Formats: sequence, C-alpha cells, structure tokens
Amino acid sequence: MNKPVLPKDLQTDPDGPLYVAQKKIYPQSVSGTFRRIKWYLMAICLGIYYFLPFVRWNRGIGAPDQAVLIDLPNSRFYFFFIELWPQEIYYFTGLLIVAAITLFLMNSLGGRVWCGYLCPQTVWTDVFYAVERLIEGDRRERMKKAAEGLTLQRGAELVLKHSIWILIAWWTGGAWVLYFADAPTLVKELVTFQAPMIAYIWIGILTSTTYLLAGFMREQVCVYMCPWPRIQAALTDEWALNVTYKYDRGEQRTSLKKAEQARAQGEKVGDCIDCNQCVAVCPTGIDIRDGSQLDCIQCGLCIDACDTVMKKIGRETRLIGYDNDINIHRRMEGKPEVFRMVRPRTVVYSALIVGVGAIMLYALMTRSLLDVNVLHDRNPLAVRLSDGSVRNAYTMRLLNKRAFDRVVAIDVEGPAGAQVQVVGVDQITPERPTIVLGRDQTTELRVLVTSSPDAQLAPSTPVKFHITDIGLGEVASTSDNFVTP
Repeated sequence: MNKPVLPKDLQTDPDGPLYVAQKKIYPQSVSGTFRRIKWYLMAICLGIYYFLPFVRWNRGIGAPDQAVLIDLPNSRFYFFFIELWPQEIYYFTGLLIVAAITLFLMNSLGGRVWCGYLCPQTVWTDVFYAVERLIEGDRRERMKKAAEGLTLQRGAELVLKHSIWILIAWWTGGAWVLYFADAPTLVKELVTFQAPMIAYIWIGILTSTTYLLAGFMREQVCVYMCPWPRIQAALTDEWALNVTYKYDRGEQRTSLKKAEQARAQGEKVGDCIDCNQCVAVCPTGIDIRDGSQLDCIQCGLCIDACDTVMKKIGRETRLIGYDNDINIHRRMEGKPEVFRMVRPRTVVYSALIVGVGAIMLYALMTRSLLDVNVLHDRNPLAVRLSDGSVRNAYTMRLLNKRAFDRVVAIDVEGPAGAQVQVVGVDQITPERPTIVLGRDQTTELRVLVTSSPDAQLAPSTPVKFHITDIGLGEVASTSDNFVTP
C-alpha cells in the first residue's frame, strides 16, 4: 500500500537537524531615548537586587535586622515592617495575582514592556553585551575578529570577557543566596569557606545558569524557552501600542541618493532608505519592517537607531515607534491618529489590580497577631469520669506574632459548667488558665475540657475556645466539638 505524500512545505529531511541552528548575532551599540531608559532601569533593578540584602531594619532585640529576609529555618518572611508566617501564604498568592494582572495591563498598553526593559534575561544579557563591546569592540570589530579566527590577542580578549561574565554571574548567584540568611554574616562565612554547603551549591547553580543564559543562549531564551511571547499574543488587542515600522511613511523604500532625486522631481517616495540600522541594533536579529514577530522583545533600540538616521538625512523622526495598525490605516486615509489607552480591557485590569491590592492591604492591616488552632484527640474521643462528668482532650497551638512576650488567658464556651485545664501548667484560677507566650513563636499545649457531672449533654456539642491577651485585650478564637462517650 502506497504511503501518502505530504505537501512539499510539510516534508522534512529525516537526516536534517531537529531544531533551527542558532544564528550568531552581533548587536550594534546605539544611543537615544530608549537606550537611556534601559540603562536607568537596569541600574535601578540591579542596584536593588544586589544591595537590598544589606539594608537593615530594627525589629527589636533578638529579632533579625535584615530588611528583606526569607528565614527558612524559622519559617518566616520579613519585608521591612511586615512579618509573614507560613499560615499567611495567601499574601504571596495575592501578590502573584497582582503581578500577573500587571503584566496583562502592561501588555495591553505598551506591548512587551516587561520583555524589553525589566525581564532578568534582558537585563543581564544587556550587561553581558556591554562587557563584550567594551573588550572586543562594536559590531563590525566583533564580526571581523570572529571571521579572522583565534589569535593571541583574540584569545586574551575572550579570557578577559568570560572571566568578567563569570564574575557577574557569581555575584548574581551570591546576591540571591543572601536573601536567605543574614547578608554580612553569610558573606564573611563564604569568604572564609565556613558557609553551609547548600549555599555554595546554590551559588554554583545560579552562577552557571546566569552565565549560560545571558552569555550564550541570549535571544534563544526569549524565542524558544519563554512562554510569555505566546501568552501575550492572546492577550493583546488592536489598540495596544507596539514597536512598529510605520510603512505608510516608509514605503516605497529606496536609497538616500535616489530618494533625493525623486523628491527633486516631485515624486513621492518613502522615508526608509534601507540602511538596515534597525536590524543591526536588534538583540534578536530581526527586521522590524517585516511586521509583528514573535522574536521581537520590543526593547525600542530600533527606534533610537532609526531616529539617528532620520536626523542625519533631515527627515521626521519616529519612522519606527510605538504605534498600531489602526493609526497606520487612519493616516493612510487622511484621518487623525487616535490613542485609546482607556478602554474596557485596561479598565478591568486596573480595577482588578486595585481590588486585589486593596483586599491584601486590608487583610494585612487588620490581621490578628494572636492566633489559635485546636485539634481534638481521636483515641479516645471522650472519657467519662467516676463522678459522671465527661472529659475531652485537645492539642492547642497558640501563635504569638508579636516581638514581645505576652500573657494570655484561655476560656471555653460550650457545655454547661465546662472547665478547661492546661496539662503541666500551674493555674492561678482553676476556671481560667493563664500562660505566657514567648515572642514570635508557636506554643503547643495539651488542653482538657471537662463538663459538670449533672450536665445534660448531646452526642456532640459545639465548643469554642477564646484566647485573650491580658494586657492588650486582643482575642483569638477557634471552634471544635465536645462529644460524649
């Protein structure tokens, strides 16, 4: 039986490569508005990332004084005046929701703003490119040296470049580890080789991944590994502003000399002189004039390159700029441009960000710093004593989230005449145990609740525990059941 023949464009060479080979890209340096914005944002983001672990914040005696700290041994997260416990993981959930919706809003307003200016892959790749240009020269010099092959000077430059890359990558990995321990102390331990082995392991992992992703894979990460280009394509609309070649101005393309001759004769030609500077500066090596592409991270460098050329030839700038196809068609029809930043999509995203943020802020400002959890004993569920009373046992966990010790009283509300007793704790008043909770810690107690001998008990009676801070009056409550044998 004959096998079906695939169309020619769907046929594949069984001996050919499974993936497209990486094409070496030599981005040219460029100056301009968007390049400056990228430098400023890079300096701010890297400055925060590298030096934030060394910022101090006074939380009192005995508490960590690092402003931002992920304290895994003690299950705490500190962010300046905020201290979060494992039970409050929902704050991180809310933060992730806000971050995701913010990405959606950014995409609906200015396209892949995150990819072009704030993404860690973009930031560190920019840093690595800057080092490469400083040592090996700009685009033409690097291409020439690559074509000439390895020489003694070329080898020395490569060794210096990769050494600096590894140093930056090592600093990057080391900075991340500093968020999980006291930064000055850990730095001293790392230098004297007294730090925990897990710290060296994670620094090694993060150093190698930064070195490989920013130094070698570069645009491949954006094109093939990152899911965001594919996601954002489904979230955008026709009004979103993207880095766009304005073909209504640029076409038909021609050389500068021919364009001047044509204009001298009264003919209409496009502003694009086909200089390919927009391609030369692109970090992913695409031609923005081919339209919207998955590879474009919309960093805006092609705008700066084109503006530089337009100024030199005396033409209007922003032949490439933030625009959309709607305005291109409106200009072609002789209509004025329209920018709709406020539209249902952006209003909904903004409302969601404000709503979720307000809920998180309210929950944070009104959260209780005293908490209680109770677990009923399962074996046995209940015991009848010799005097006819019934006793239930519970395991109680009390959480004191404040940075000082506090005295609390335990009350029970449920079966008539019920009394509560804490095992192993001396009680000043039999009906109301009072204990001291250590600061910023969890205290586990064994609690016995006993009904009166003459109480009429149902098979299961709701019981409520109240924990009251004697000094502050703060109350925490929880419920369970009181059962009879």
